[in-house]
Amino acid sequence: MIIKDIFKQEMRSEGKVESKVKIWILAARPKTLPAAAAPVIVGSAFAYKDGSFNLLPALAALIAALLLQIGANLANDVFDYYRGADTPERLGPRRVTQSGLLTSREVLAGTWIVFGSAAVLGIYLYINAGWPVLMIGFLAILAALAYTGGPIPLGYYGLGDLTVFIFFGLAAVAGTYYVQAHRLSIPVIWASIPMGLLITAILVVNNLRDIKTDSQAGKRTLAVRLGIQGTRVEYLLCLLFSYIVPGVMWGLGMVSISAALVLVSVPMAISLVRSIWKGSGSGLNQVLEGTGRLVLIYSFLFSIGVIIPVFLQ
Repeated sequence: MIIKDIFKQEMRSEGKVESKVKIWILAARPKTLPAAAAPVIVGSAFAYKDGSFNLLPALAALIAALLLQIGANLANDVFDYYRGADTPERLGPRRVTQSGLLTSREVLAGTWIVFGSAAVLGIYLYINAGWPVLMIGFLAILAALAYTGGPIPLGYYGLGDLTVFIFFGLAAVAGTYYVQAHRLSIPVIWASIPMGLLITAILVVNNLRDIKTDSQAGKRTLAVRLGIQGTRVEYLLCLLFSYIVPGVMWGLGMVSISAALVLVSVPMAISLVRSIWKGSGSGLNQVLEGTGRLVLIYSFLFSIGVIIPVFLQ
């Protein structure tokens, strides 16, 4: 009987550990991670095209980007809870702080641990590529914290879309390229535009879904300011220009015609635009997930199109 009781206690303990792990995975929001990986993929593709690809810095940039995304998710979870933006009426994925699955102290501690881990990788990248990388990393962490935290939370003043565009577009693509090539190029700057637009589109769907609850909480996102129809138009423009930019790059001689490979994902983009025009509330969660998949697929297609000429030389 004693052995049996000990076995039951161990099983309960293991179950609690497993449950805690699942809660932290929920808090990390793994479905958002393609948004962090996609710009790194594109930046590395341009480094490969230019003969500057370096595996270790590329991997470090990828892991750092994933950690920054997770840290931002944790920070948003706890800061939105503090500001009362997360309520039982929330239509999006479950928030761990608001639902009581984790305490605010636990989530804050997790936030700093994740950002600290990203900073360690940042030190390696700084040693490898110099002070610009250190500056990008510092500003990225600051922006992640300031998105919903601090005295002027960017997301609450309609600046979230611009912040995402800058850090998931320009900073992520150009930064990934820089840690490998130790320089920047005009084509890389151009390539950051469609990535920034597509990842901003993810935020646009998220904020469209939450217009009602955000407005009630005093969270004046750009979606709240634009309204439902205006936000749908913003989403359409983000996707539209993400497909126009590679064409402009080809016209300017920056990429080969093979960059047109991104057009393979156009049917998926059209389907998402149709869905966002018809959907509302929790029904937009599927559009949110679909936009995340589009970002990843687009990044692979764009990258393949960029490096194909290297193999044809």
